[in-house]
Amino acid sequence: MLADELVDLPVVSSEVVFDGAIWNVRRDRFVYAGNEIVREYIDHPGAVAVLVLDDDDRVCLIKQYRHPVATREWELPAGLLDFAGESALSAAQRELAEEVDLVAADWSVLADFHTSPGGNNEALRVYLARGVTAAAEVFARTDEESDIETRWAPLDEIVDAVLDRRLQNSILQVAALSAFASKAKGWSTLAPADAPWPRHPVARNLARSE
Repeated sequence: MLADELVDLPVVSSEVVFDGAIWNVRRDRFVYAGNEIVREYIDHPGAVAVLVLDDDDRVCLIKQYRHPVATREWELPAGLLDFAGESALSAAQRELAEEVDLVAADWSVLADFHTSPGGNNEALRVYLARGVTAAAEVFARTDEESDIETRWAPLDEIVDAVLDRRLQNSILQVAALSAFASKAKGWSTLAPADAPWPRHPVARNLARSE
């Protein structure tokens, strides 16, 4: 069975070399294959995203400005884990309410992945949410979220747009293709909403320190 291999290497030193407004840059010195290596990477708390699917197989999308790529991208509701050890499910429920004013009755884990393992330690969990209704509270949105546009689009249309390279957001790509494949398998690939997340780097570090 194909599976990534978790490795715990001896870390000689680890320091924050840039303290940023949202995330930091960390420099680690570690030993691998008998050699001491230095690597710098974005130290990321992790994040969650939500693919909301209605009874007509439509997905709730948001369009939001992303400054590093100077693009208003179609995305899924998503956000950072606010603190180490935060429940990923709670974070996903919070982001769904805050970004699109929705709550969901049915939650499952759709996909887990690392966004850019050569440059950051971000682990991202995508949830499939169904049975949505309007949230009791409408949230005020600021900064890039101030002009979020919401749209419901058929899953098949999103997959076609991904394959045609018209939708570039990596989280949306992974989630849409995962949902399309899981649906074809009768949703047998889904995991419970509270499934453990042992491959999250922050969670692994917390476990090692306990």
